[in-house]
Amino acid sequence: MLFSSGPALPVVRRLLVVVVSGIAIVSGIAAAKAQVRLPAERGVVELRAKQQRKEGDVFIAEGDVDIRFQDLRLRADRVEYNDSTSVAIARGNVKFDLHAQHLDAEEARYNVRAGLGTFRRVRGSVQIERRPNPALLVTPNPLYFEAREVERTGERTYIIRHAWVTVCAPDRPKWKFYAPRATLTLDKSVALVNANFRLLRIPLIYLPYATAPAGRRLRQSGFLLPDFGSTSRKGFVVGDSYYWAPADWLDFTLGAQLLSRRGWSQVGDFRARPWENARLAASYYGVVDRGLRTGPGGRRVPQGGHRSQIELDTLLPSGWRAVADINQLTSLTFRLAFAETFAEAVNSEVRTAAFVTNNFRGFSLNFAALNYKNFLSAQPETSVVLRRAPGARFSSVEQAPWKRLPIYFGFDAFADAVHRSEPCSLLRQGPCVGAGGAFLSGNRFDTPDTVQRTEIAPRVSVPLHWGPWVGVTPTFVVRTTRYGSQILSGTVVSDSLRRTTAELTVDVRPASLARIWEGSAAKWKHSIEPQLVYRVVNGVNGFGRFIRFDENDTLTNTNELEYAITQRLYRRAGEGPAQELLTWRVAQKYYFDPTFGGAIVRGQRNVFQALDSVTPFAFASGPRRFSPVVSDLRVTPGGRYDAEFRMDYDTQRGKINALGTLVKMRAYHEISVTLDHFSVQTRPVLQPKSNQIRALVGYGDLNRHGWNAAFGFSYDIRQRFLQNQLVQVSYNGACCGIAFEYRRLALGPVRSENQFRVALIIANIGTFGNLRRQEKIF
Repeated sequence: MLFSSGPALPVVRRLLVVVVSGIAIVSGIAAAKAQVRLPAERGVVELRAKQQRKEGDVFIAEGDVDIRFQDLRLRADRVEYNDSTSVAIARGNVKFDLHAQHLDAEEARYNVRAGLGTFRRVRGSVQIERRPNPALLVTPNPLYFEAREVERTGERTYIIRHAWVTVCAPDRPKWKFYAPRATLTLDKSVALVNANFRLLRIPLIYLPYATAPAGRRLRQSGFLLPDFGSTSRKGFVVGDSYYWAPADWLDFTLGAQLLSRRGWSQVGDFRARPWENARLAASYYGVVDRGLRTGPGGRRVPQGGHRSQIELDTLLPSGWRAVADINQLTSLTFRLAFAETFAEAVNSEVRTAAFVTNNFRGFSLNFAALNYKNFLSAQPETSVVLRRAPGARFSSVEQAPWKRLPIYFGFDAFADAVHRSEPCSLLRQGPCVGAGGAFLSGNRFDTPDTVQRTEIAPRVSVPLHWGPWVGVTPTFVVRTTRYGSQILSGTVVSDSLRRTTAELTVDVRPASLARIWEGSAAKWKHSIEPQLVYRVVNGVNGFGRFIRFDENDTLTNTNELEYAITQRLYRRAGEGPAQELLTWRVAQKYYFDPTFGGAIVRGQRNVFQALDSVTPFAFASGPRRFSPVVSDLRVTPGGRYDAEFRMDYDTQRGKINALGTLVKMRAYHEISVTLDHFSVQTRPVLQPKSNQIRALVGYGDLNRHGWNAAFGFSYDIRQRFLQNQLVQVSYNGACCGIAFEYRRLALGPVRSENQFRVALIIANIGTFGNLRRQEKIF
C-alpha cells in the first residue's frame, strides 16, 4: 500500500520505502502529489491528492482528491477518510461516479466499503439503456435530477429529497417532475411522492404518487397518464387506467372514462404468455350511456352496450394446437355510436371461432366451434346468425399407396351440429312458417338449435404428363352428405335428407410460354401459363330442400369449363433469388347447364359454389352461360411499392360488375401512401350498388423524432359525402412532443361526430391525452 504522512511533504526525487505494521510506505513525489493504498474488505482503496496527512485513523487530503475503490470513483477539493470505518467526508466540487451513475454535490458523507452515503445540493444523472418501443417515444438521454439531498441506501437504491426529475437536457428542460421525495431504483423505476408535473415551469397536474421507468424495460405497474379530449357527441372526455404487471409474462389494464354528455365507459385488457408458444389475451370495452336527447319530445335514447374479445393460441403436447378467437357485441348501434375508428364502426360482422387441430403423417384431425353473426341494420336491429358447434373434421392429403403408379387417394369427412336464424324477409327458401321443429319467433326464421350434418368424401387423383407439353390431372370424388332436417313446402321438418354426388374435375395445364432476356443489371423472365379446368357434378336433386348453413350446402349440379391465362414477370439481380414483380390472371367460366340442375331461381340472388368459386361478387339472378371475365393484376416489386387492380366484366350485360384498386407506396423513407377505390355496379337484387374511395397519407409515426403527420379520408362517391376524415400532426423533440388530431365520423342517423384530440408525449413515460396511433384503414 502507498500513502504519505506528516504535516507537509517535501518535494524530493528519491524513493523511501519503510515497513510499518505490515504496510509498505512509499514517498516518491515528483509533482507534489501523493497516493495512499489502503486495504479494504473487498479490495483496495486508493486515495490520491496534492497534499495529505494522517491524524490517527483519519487521512486528510486536499487538492484534486481522488478516491477509487473497485468501480467507484469519488472526487472533491477536500476529503477526510477514516481508515477504520471506511467513511469519507468530502467537501467542495464533489463528484461521484459508479457505473452509469454520476452525482455532482457540494458535500458528501460516503461509506466506501458499504456503498452507502448522503450527498447534499446534488445534480445527478443515470444513463439507462432502453429497448426500442413502438408504443412510446424513447430517448437515449440519461435520467437527470437535481435535489437538496440524495441518500444512497443500497446498491441499486437512492432516496432523493426535494428534487426535480427529467430526461430533457438539464440546462433548459422542457418538462420536469417536482417531488419532495423520490425513490430511484436502478434498472427499474423512479417513484415520486406528492409530485407535480411542470411544462416550461408551469404546473399542469398534481400526482400524489407517480412512477417513471428507469431501466431497459419500460413496463411497470401503476396508474397510467390520464387521457382527455372533446367530441361533439360525448362531450368532454377524461379518464385514467391502472396497469398491473405482477409477472414478466402477465399484465392487466383496467380503466374508466367520464363522458360529460353520455355517461361513463369501462375498459379492460389482459395479456399473458404462461409458457413458451402460448399466448392469451382478453379485452373489454363498455359504456353506461344515458343517451342524447334525440327521441320524440327530446327523450334520451341510450345507445350503450359492450364488446369483448378473448384470444388464445397455444401448442399442446403430442402435436396438438389450440386456437380461439371469441368475440361478443351487444348491438350494432353500440358499435356505430362508440367505436373509436371508422374501420371498426363500419364492420357489421361478429365472428367467434375455437378449434384444436393435429396434423400427422398426411392426416389432419380438427375439433371446432364456430359462430357467425352479421348485423343487417341498426334501427330496427336485424341480423343473420349461423352456428356450427360442435364439429369434428378428419381429412388427408393425396397419398400414393403404390410408388410406381401415379394414383393418389385422399378423403374429407366431418360431423357437426348446425343452426341458422335470420329475418323472414331474407328467407329465399319458402314461406316463414313454423312447423315440424322450426318456429316463427317474431319475424325471424329459426331452425332447431342443433341440426345434425355428416359428410364423407373420398377422392382419387391421377396426374398424367405428356413430356413438357401438357399435364392433365383428373380427380374423382364421391360425396355423401346427411342432414337431420330439410325444407318441405316452405317448412323445416325433422326428416333426414341424404345427398350423394359424383364429381369429376379435370385440370389441364398446357406448356407455358416463356422468354428470358438480360438487362444491364439483371435478368428478366416473362411467362404465359394457360389453364383449363373442366368440372361436372351430378346427384344434387331438389336443391331447394337443403338448408344453407355454410358453403358446404351451396353445392349444385354443374357442367362447366373454366379457362384462364396467367402472365408473370420475374427479375433476378446477380446471383440472388428471382423476384416475381407482376402477376396478371384473366379467367372466365362457361356453364353448359345454365340452370345448374334447376337450382337457379329467377329474379333473386343465387349463391352457388359454381358461381362464387370464380368471383366473390354475386352475378346470377337467372340462368347463366358465362360468368364475368375476372381480371386480377398484382404488382409487387417489393420494398416501397405494392398494388392490385381487379375488374369483373359481365359479358352478358356488357358492363363492369366490380372494379377495385389498392395501392400502397412508401415513396421515401418516411412517407407512406395508401389508396383504395372499389365500385360495385351489379343489379340491385344481387348487391347494393356502391362506389367508395379511401386514402391515407402519412409522414413518420406518432412516436418518431421530428415532424410527423397523417391525413386520411373515406368518401362515398355515389352518395356524395365524406364518411370519415382524419388529420394528425405531431412534433417530437429529444425528450417530449406534442400532437393534435381532428377526426370526423359520419355514420348515418346513429352518429355524426367531430373529435378533437391533443396529446403531450413524454419520452419513456407515455402520453397525456387520448390521441390514437395512426389508423390502418384497410
